Amino acid sequence: MEDWEFEFEWLKVRHTVKEAFRQDGLPDLNLVLLLIGIQELGRWQKRFTKEEKQDLMHIAVCTLLSEDGYYDFVGRDTEGWPHFNAVRALEIKGEQAQEHFLKTKIIEYFKNHETTNQ
Repeated sequence: MEDWEFEFEWLKVRHTVKEAFRQDGLPDLNLVLLLIGIQELGRWQKRFTKEEKQDLMHIAVCTLLSEDGYYDFVGRDTEGWPHFNAVRALEIKGEQAQEHFLKTKIIEYFKNHETTNQ
């Protein structure tokens, strides 16, 4: 994907989230990860603790990276929270490169959910 395509698709994801939640501003990467985590958890509650928000973001990252074999889904605990095992380390070095990779995986995630929901 060329740089302009990547930027366009990432902006499209951010606008989709903004509109879905009737927000004033565009969400950042962390908020998008949080929302994916909630989606993967499969339930919404009014408030999540700070620790739960971190866990939800971790669920999102594991879900996104499991497609490439970095994590395996193990199952859900008694409260319904998904758990993963790390299979291999991420070979991508550097914060910016890792962030770009995550955004690419998020774009794919939204495209897959868009196709599934049509």
